[in-house]
Amino acid sequence: CRRYRNSSTSLRYRWYCAFAASSTRSRGRGRSTVTIPPIVAADATIVDTRSPLSYIFYWVIPFALLGCAVIASLLSHKACDQISALYGQAEPFRSQVIMARHGFGRGEYKYFDYPLPPLVARLRSALYPRLVPIANRWHEQMDLPSRFPDSHPAFLERCHAAGQQRPTPLLLQYGPQDYNCLHQDLYGEHVFPLQVAILLSEPGEDFTGGEFVLTEQRPRMQSRPQVMPLRQGDALVFAVQQRPVRGQRGVYRVNMRHGVSR
Repeated sequence: CRRYRNSSTSLRYRWYCAFAASSTRSRGRGRSTVTIPPIVAADATIVDTRSPLSYIFYWVIPFALLGCAVIASLLSHKACDQISALYGQAEPFRSQVIMARHGFGRGEYKYFDYPLPPLVARLRSALYPRLVPIANRWHEQMDLPSRFPDSHPAFLERCHAAGQQRPTPLLLQYGPQDYNCLHQDLYGEHVFPLQVAILLSEPGEDFTGGEFVLTEQRPRMQSRPQVMPLRQGDALVFAVQQRPVRGQRGVYRVNMRHGVSR
């Protein structure tokens, strides 16, 4: 109804404004009076804060409302360029995939090998403990039996014991008219239900098009797409395969897919 749409739009704008205000104030020079501590420091590293407000505002509320969350400016432009420059090298990677050969779309990507680049390793270790409570809550709500350990090394140990020993972080490269078909990134028995994508190029300057697209396949309904606007250095946290949604009759599962537009 019209009233609901107006209320939803108002909530969305207020939410964006709240994030903008907290981000602007958090970068002040010694005059910060921010109630919600930032989760990203000036050097583009994740702050190890235990503040309940940080966790609620940056993680719980976005996932409850949208099923995903954007971390603005997680990486500096310099860090983005450094990671992008790795693509032309052979040493940090274990394999390369030309997407058109497999019907995945157009473009290519490379899987990192161990040892991971230090920044990639630090990001995994820093993000995992913040996402574990959401992952376990999702599995509980969807009546899935598995639960995830508190530490990332413990989860890797579980994966390695099941034969999932190769690292899955990857670096994608797109050219003119390239795209990525809607898909799910599933690599084995043990699947952490959340993943993170970071945009390394600047929209409007380095490329046009190429929007990140999420789709929800709802029970007995048509799929719903959502385009996620990102800037260079922004990180998107989103569901790998399924996420819980609360309806009139309780919680149900929504199948998720993601891709990149032409």
